[in-house]
Amino acid sequence: MNRRVTHFPGLTLGADRANPARLQQGRALHRQGLLVQAQAIYEEILRSEPRHFDALHSLGVIAAQSKNPRQAADLFAKAIASNVQSAVAHHNLGLALTELGQRHAALASYDKALTIKPDFVQALFNRGNLLYRLGQAHAALASYDAVIAAKADHAEAHSNRGVALSYLGQWEAALASFDRAIAIKADYAEPHSNRGNVLGVLKRLDEALASCNQAIAIKSDYAEAYANRGNVLRDLQQPDAALASYDQAIAIKADYVEAYCSRGILLKDLKQLDAALASYDRAIAVDADHADAHTNKAIVLLMRGEFKEGWAEYQWRWKRREIAESVTGGMDSARKIWRGAEAIAGKTLLLQCEQGLGDTLQFCRYATLAAQSGARIILEVQEPLTGLMSSVEGVSQVVAKGSSLPEFDHRCPLLDLPLVFGTTLDTIPNRSAYITSDPARVARWAARLGEKRRPRVGLVWSGNAHHEHDHHRSVVLRQLIDHLPTHLQYVTLQTEVRERDEPALRAGGQVLNLSGELDFYFDDTAALCDCLDLVISVDTSLAHLSGALGKETWLLLSFVSDWRWLLDRHDSPWYPTVRLYRQQKTDDWSDVFEKIRSDLIETFK
Repeated sequence: MNRRVTHFPGLTLGADRANPARLQQGRALHRQGLLVQAQAIYEEILRSEPRHFDALHSLGVIAAQSKNPRQAADLFAKAIASNVQSAVAHHNLGLALTELGQRHAALASYDKALTIKPDFVQALFNRGNLLYRLGQAHAALASYDAVIAAKADHAEAHSNRGVALSYLGQWEAALASFDRAIAIKADYAEPHSNRGNVLGVLKRLDEALASCNQAIAIKSDYAEAYANRGNVLRDLQQPDAALASYDQAIAIKADYVEAYCSRGILLKDLKQLDAALASYDRAIAVDADHADAHTNKAIVLLMRGEFKEGWAEYQWRWKRREIAESVTGGMDSARKIWRGAEAIAGKTLLLQCEQGLGDTLQFCRYATLAAQSGARIILEVQEPLTGLMSSVEGVSQVVAKGSSLPEFDHRCPLLDLPLVFGTTLDTIPNRSAYITSDPARVARWAARLGEKRRPRVGLVWSGNAHHEHDHHRSVVLRQLIDHLPTHLQYVTLQTEVRERDEPALRAGGQVLNLSGELDFYFDDTAALCDCLDLVISVDTSLAHLSGALGKETWLLLSFVSDWRWLLDRHDSPWYPTVRLYRQQKTDDWSDVFEKIRSDLIETFK
């Protein structure tokens, strides 16, 4: 977003009853940029008339132009005391308060300016910018729309409107706003760069790269455009060019925290973990409270098995809006949050899911430890897991996320529990099976499958198509089937089959397709798993389900896998029955498929 305020608009000095010529002289010097000389004249006027509005207001403008927002705010407040109906003074006070970080007071100043002058375009625009910074994207949009209604060719409002729409995930509408800004002002670098960012999200990568390059062509020292370009190049699998683009952004803007973070992510994806940590540490050195830098650092530490520091750093995820909002009740208040210090014997503890289904399946094991502390455990989970979670030892009650919560004494998100219990690699609670399926459902699936003539192997080859890293973790079913020995019976375990994979399921009958018989809930899937000899899965929630059931599970992992699978191991300390098969090169599954084939032949001779 273009957040720069390049001038204080509406500098109306007015007439001086005592000495209008002297005021006009000060105004002329001010407009020529001769601030010291203009300031001397304004101060001279105030000596004879201390409440002179124009002199106070003009001195406030000089203070703001001289990068002294505290003095500017004081002078604007004094000017307002002399003329409470000056919309310009209220607006300029809002700008100074924004610079001081007093955002809510600034918003009140903008609102006062707009009460006096409802069509004050610059106040509407800066109010929109401030609302966006406060995370109120819908309200910001309303302000930008009011600007555009008053001044249809306000390129900056169209551009910033696109940024707010991007924040809300309204990508196509955002593109339209950026395009309108560019149509009004073709040499406006910001909407070109932001357009590239949105096109990158939409995976229209060639167009995204062109937009970023256009922004750089317009404004060669535009650090944000280089950073956005780096993100696009990373997605285009051009890591060297991406790294160079991030480095250029940092060379232009040495304190560019987001560029350090993006650079760290790229280095992590290249498995250059020491360099990734160094990049995150540079970001933190600039901004000690930057949640993304701390959270990304935590992920690398956890990936390396450095759990003590990693779990502590992982607490920073609560400063990220999308994570904080994933927990019922939010995390803004520490009310009733259990951090392990309070005794919970005889108390009711609510354990809350966060993030994905796989996270819940992996970390629900801690409910048993918490129950051993003497607490009554309520487990809040995503609806598809409600039936299955009642089998976790120590859980007294299961509630679906989004339903009314019963009374409780303390609560704790599931992924905070490793920190609470001081989990290290050696102390992971790793019982081979901590979830059990319903025997009646198992019996029904056994009957559905019929007499067992061959070993049965469950297959999970793709996850959520909208997952950020789906293109790295999901595989094409036909390519997997071509490497599977034919003397085994293969059974689908996933409910959704992509169009590209349907021909492979129809051809030859090698895979029994049960996707249409599995529902939204995991109870049936768990029971079906218990009818199989082995599960082969990519990194999805079903791999966690199989591992939590204690089923023999072979997990296909991308070159840089999720942190929970650690580094270079072929076993998992979280799941004793899971065997890991790792890519040796990015997006190349050939070695993994061949190893799977060889091990299947050896296992089921």
